[in-house]
Amino acid sequence: MSVDEIVLAPPRRLPTVPPPGKGPRRRIILHDYGGYSFPIQLARWLAGQGHEVLYLYSADVEAPRGRLAHAAADPAGLWIEAVSTGRPLPKYALLRRWWQEMDYGARLGARTSAFHPDVVLSTNTPPAVQSALLKALRKQNLPLLCWVQDIFSIGAAEILKDKPAPLRWAACRFLERVEFGTMRNSAGLVVISDDFLPVLARYGVRHPHSAVVENWAPQGEIRPLPKDNPWSRAHGLADRFVFLCAGTMGMKHNPGLLAALARSFRGDPEVRVVVVSQGIGRRWLETVKQAEALDNLLLLDFQPFESLSQVLASADVAVVVLESFAGALSVPSKVYSHFCSNRPILGALPASNHAHRLIRSRQAGVCVEPTDEMGFIAAAMRLRQDAALRKSLADGQAAYAADAFDIDRIGSRFSALIEECCQRAAA
Repeated sequence: MSVDEIVLAPPRRLPTVPPPGKGPRRRIILHDYGGYSFPIQLARWLAGQGHEVLYLYSADVEAPRGRLAHAAADPAGLWIEAVSTGRPLPKYALLRRWWQEMDYGARLGARTSAFHPDVVLSTNTPPAVQSALLKALRKQNLPLLCWVQDIFSIGAAEILKDKPAPLRWAACRFLERVEFGTMRNSAGLVVISDDFLPVLARYGVRHPHSAVVENWAPQGEIRPLPKDNPWSRAHGLADRFVFLCAGTMGMKHNPGLLAALARSFRGDPEVRVVVVSQGIGRRWLETVKQAEALDNLLLLDFQPFESLSQVLASADVAVVVLESFAGALSVPSKVYSHFCSNRPILGALPASNHAHRLIRSRQAGVCVEPTDEMGFIAAAMRLRQDAALRKSLADGQAAYAADAFDIDRIGSRFSALIEECCQRAAA
């Protein structure tokens, strides 16, 4: 779908007459580049409070999508639309990616202008897009609230590590200037972990209006189900012991650990290593699977969100991996989904990472450093053999999710941040 095909939401403004017990009603754009499950849940919640909410996402990027289809129960003030350049995103061809993201940013800016919002909350958004969006909003004196999920310029350094040093240096400094400059000039920042704040400060981002709101998963939309379910039966997994890794596998995720896991259990006919993903890591695993005849390694594309609960329930152990360099700049959101499905977690995550600390503190899984392949395999063997341990690790997850993933509490926090942002803009 191109931006020209989008049906525009009516540009009228609502009167700022507070509904009973609520603050002023606002016109809000929530832009989530990846179209993930928890931002669209927030958009629905905000619309349910009487706001007019336009949720925008990119149709160009490969990602595990949330519940993006309109439902009969959705609030009347919610619109869900895709923005697209008409081309798949060349994620690892940085120059072509940059120009395509600039094109996308221009289209996003045009759609934003047509909606006449009071505020834009933008998340999971690459620097080129976020910068273009900020420029479009400043022309109209509208505030941008940056919801920071990743620090892209640090990750880009990994993509560029084999390039000549002068090129690598110039590209990284340029990307840093765009990314951190946009954050500094936004109306406010929301970060997903306290870990982000010192990292941003090292790059000169000490925003006076910063808030920490931890990510979550849409509990109730993702729910614990029996292992024996239609999806697991359809894929021959209902009677197998499954290590499941589901979600994005990019430069921050080492697929070599999953290949090592499959090799280690090659002699156990009951075990399957299942990877539900797309992109560079998945393609590498396809090559290894064929070359080594790893028949116990099952590779699948991203599944529809409507099947996600069944997909996650097929696991006996959920696997999460994250490279060391990403320890302070990313929190794998798949961890929160596994908390909703009540499956023990096998993690290869740096100890500095928020998700590693969460899994350990809640006794929800076993974690090792991402460089410790032997420890990773040993932990997998232990989980395979110890059913009581698996049950113990899963038991505490539901209680944590019930409290931490309460959308009324989370939504109220975002609603307050949005209102503060609007009031500062009007002052």
